[in-house]
Amino acid sequence: MWAESSVFYQIYPLGLTGAPRQNDGILTHRLEAIHPWLDHITRLGANAIYFSPVFESDSHGYDTRDFRSIDCRLGDNRDFRRLVDKCHEKGIRVVIDAVFNHVGRNFGAFRDVREKKWDSPCKDWFHLSFDGNSAYNDGFWYEGWEGHYELVKLNLYNPAVVDYLLDTVRFWVREFDIDGLRLDVAYALNKDFLRTLRSFTEGLKPEFFLLGETLHGDYNQWVNDGMLHSCTNYECYKGLYSALNSMNLFEIVHSLKRQFGPEPWTLYKGKHLFSFVDNHDVTRVASILQNAAHLPLIYGLLFGMPGIPCVYYGSEWGEKAMKTPGSDDNLRPFFDAPRWNGLTDTIAAMARAHRESKALLWGDFRDLVLTNRQTVFRRQCGDERVLVAVNADDRPFFARFDPGCAGATDLLTGERVSFSGGLELKPYSVMYLRCE
Repeated sequence: MWAESSVFYQIYPLGLTGAPRQNDGILTHRLEAIHPWLDHITRLGANAIYFSPVFESDSHGYDTRDFRSIDCRLGDNRDFRRLVDKCHEKGIRVVIDAVFNHVGRNFGAFRDVREKKWDSPCKDWFHLSFDGNSAYNDGFWYEGWEGHYELVKLNLYNPAVVDYLLDTVRFWVREFDIDGLRLDVAYALNKDFLRTLRSFTEGLKPEFFLLGETLHGDYNQWVNDGMLHSCTNYECYKGLYSALNSMNLFEIVHSLKRQFGPEPWTLYKGKHLFSFVDNHDVTRVASILQNAAHLPLIYGLLFGMPGIPCVYYGSEWGEKAMKTPGSDDNLRPFFDAPRWNGLTDTIAAMARAHRESKALLWGDFRDLVLTNRQTVFRRQCGDERVLVAVNADDRPFFARFDPGCAGATDLLTGERVSFSGGLELKPYSVMYLRCE
């Protein structure tokens, strides 16, 4: 599967291009503004893009009006096809948000129910009752996603709905040549639907990638041979920043051991979960870390640990933003052009090392040194062994351990390192050491 050897870059198109918050109905070709970002993304070392919602919606993209039309605030279907073609020309795969749990109130089938009530042939597309009323005084009650009644929950037990969504995916592949889907709130989707989707897409396009948004619980519920290829690793997302803020690296290393370690009870050995330090729903990592010197280190852990790493647009140069109640707009800003600084250089080096190392892509996980402020862990695949060494302290530290080799090359700097009873870790440092 191509995704296992990829570095992802996430873009929220409505935000990046400066589209208005509410759908104004005016066709504006804003997707063209993303084209200049592709060279930046390639230079960063990413070779896959995950686009947050791009289809016609009421406001933020997750309240879909029309699954088969690009949002007019971004452009039209031809604009998006040109963008995907440009991505493919540069060797970049494209995954798009598939919001199949719910739709907006202006989705065609729901508008038909609002107009015709009992007489609508679409009334069974949703979870509703004509014995009650909605907060919008529709004359019937319906289920909204987690109490958000602007997001109307689809009835995925209805074969007509499933057929419509599968035909939509077929349309997306034919019309845009996409390479995969990110299933919004996959944890809430009917598992039979996920099985059907997996079976359907396997015959649609070779190595079509299915990624699910999941939060907590056993990810094996969704990631297995019959359902999703991968899911969002929120457990380690929290562990990454929390371990650094509390200066307790035991937290993240124990999570990694639980998920990928050598013990027989390891949960996800051999699986490639989707790893990140921030995204469109959470506070930017540069704002949540209490020590700015830890910013390169959290990316060092991200690209060194098992998983498929993803960088959120703007965070590669240290953009800040706090999640606020009632709106995520500040997490999804407009940028007139990408930026580049020392942090971006560091992330690019880590992304390159990750993609060029079979140990970092597919290797096992075994911790060798662990203190509150330092960790050294091994990733090994076949005959390649890489040691990931992190010092989160402001002082040097000598890590005593047996690396199993006399010397190594740092994949980030190209420097040769010799071992003599252990390894000297500089303050606030990350090394990816390929054993020789």
